[in-house]
Amino acid sequence: MTAETKTELPQVASGCCSSTGSCHDGAAEIPAGGVTTVYQVKGMTCGHCEGAVSSEISEIAGVSSVTAVAATGRVTVVSEAPLDEDAVRAAVDEAGYELVGQA
Repeated sequence: MTAETKTELPQVASGCCSSTGSCHDGAAEIPAGGVTTVYQVKGMTCGHCEGAVSSEISEIAGVSSVTAVAATGRVTVVSEAPLDEDAVRAAVDEAGYELVGQA
């Protein structure tokens, strides 16, 4: 059984990526000024893993929501502006997993 863990802060307007987690290039601007980026994370196997990754990424300044799905290894992040990939990598490392890159 795979659980979807969602850490939510104040919502921004939804866009094409907010519900599906997929977009043309892995990152798309949302009309309200936010950016959705989908990352590929290696090593997540369960709801606990999803929660750990979501919790660490949520601590990055400017992140408004994180959705991690262990079954696909994809983590969808909505933020005020594009995130520094090194900051995301450090957060994923802190959770005990490996950031492969943008999906």
